[in-house]
Amino acid sequence: MKLSFLLSIAIGIGIVVATAVVWGVLNSMEVFAKIQGLIEDIGAMEQFGELLEYVEFSRVISVATVVAIVDVVLLTALCTLGAFVYNLVAAMVGGLHLTLTDE
Repeated sequence: MKLSFLLSIAIGIGIVVATAVVWGVLNSMEVFAKIQGLIEDIGAMEQFGELLEYVEFSRVISVATVVAIVDVVLLTALCTLGAFVYNLVAAMVGGLHLTLTDE
């Protein structure tokens, strides 16, 4: 459980960092500005004007943080359950015995 918790924490941090990097790359390529211009050009600001508010950096990082927290909880629980089932099956079947020699 400890190992799966630490690994899922590392994956959660990776999710947040990767999200920030991808958002930064898209912002530096001016993708969001081009989408805003396209919406203004077709005259659909009333329908889609609020759409770009959802891709602000703070909101995107907030969603990524929530996803990372859910990932930590679920991955820790699933890995712990998987280890328990593996140990149970290995105890019933006998497991795999491996002998290493230094010749």
